Amino acid sequence: MEKLTYTLCALTALACTVLLLRAWARSRARLLLWSGLCFAGFTANNVVLILDRLVFPTEVDLLPVRLVLGLVSVWVLAIALVLEGDR
Repeated sequence: MEKLTYTLCALTALACTVLLLRAWARSRARLLLWSGLCFAGFTANNVVLILDRLVFPTEVDLLPVRLVLGLVSVWVLAIALVLEGDR
């Protein structure tokens, strides 16, 4: 069941990334770009989670990588919201 859950989370984040970046390509609204980059980081985070939990469950601990990816993703969106709020 966890394989399905992790895969669906990664696919959902990927779908959000694609939709946000396609919308940005049409409208050039900067917040869409930053949101798309944030979700790209979430997608990478979910892929690393799959690698950590399912592919290399005991050989490699990828928790630090996952934490950094999540932090950078949220940080990108937070900075974008602050910058866009000043406009």
